[in-house]
Amino acid sequence: MFRRFGSEVTIVQRSQRFMPAEDEDISDEVAAILREDGITVVTSATPAHIEQSDDGRAQLTVNTSQGTQQLQGSHVLAAIGRIPNSERLAPAAAGIRLHDDGAIEVDESLETSVPGVYAMGDVKGGPAFTHLSYDDYRILRANLLGGKQASTTGRTVPYTVFIDPQFGRVGMSERQAREENRAVRVAKLPMSAVVRAIEMGETRGFMKAVIDAETGQILGAAVLGAEGGEIMSTIQVAILGKLSYTALADAIFTHPLLAEGLNTLFALPNA
Repeated sequence: MFRRFGSEVTIVQRSQRFMPAEDEDISDEVAAILREDGITVVTSATPAHIEQSDDGRAQLTVNTSQGTQQLQGSHVLAAIGRIPNSERLAPAAAGIRLHDDGAIEVDESLETSVPGVYAMGDVKGGPAFTHLSYDDYRILRANLLGGKQASTTGRTVPYTVFIDPQFGRVGMSERQAREENRAVRVAKLPMSAVVRAIEMGETRGFMKAVIDAETGQILGAAVLGAEGGEIMSTIQVAILGKLSYTALADAIFTHPLLAEGLNTLFALPNA
């Protein structure tokens, strides 16, 4: 956003790859898109010192694999994550156990160490997604008001990174599947092969899906492209329904929607 407003933007990333939790092809493509938009991405860089220069600008010293670099700018955003401010709740007074980072400890039904006391949302730790808090509410509503036995066990948690174009992911990545020694097939399609993406003038990125080689079920998907989160959600429904990838390969999608690309994506998954 700031780059498109005209600002010079530099991202300093401590890890060797941008978005290190994602597959390498995803992180490389995202970094390439940011650089194409004029953003400088510096990886394997550790901030060492920050001070105010003589002209009043912020001067950041970073240690990189190529040596020490000096970066100057008008503003610095330190995105180092968050921890729950559970101390304000004084949980110890009620005997409620906490994790080392201050998150409230809960079981699969979101019950704390004190029977009858529950915690939901960011305060219990884990991914801080609004939609995950909504699902926590679903579990508590079902159990406390509906007399059911809902739990967090096995729930599928998607997420979308709202860059432009969007990046949406759900389920297992290719790396996660191979680390578990699963026999998988990988389907991959560049957005430049999706008619709607061509019409929209945004052909950067690609769709990717990981498929169980034995059952044909979709284990996970990553979509980097126009409305990537929406396309990912379509694949998520197939995952929830335990459909074979052939169901999407053979489905009739309205032409020329972005979802139509799923026909091609799942047509010929690689070994």
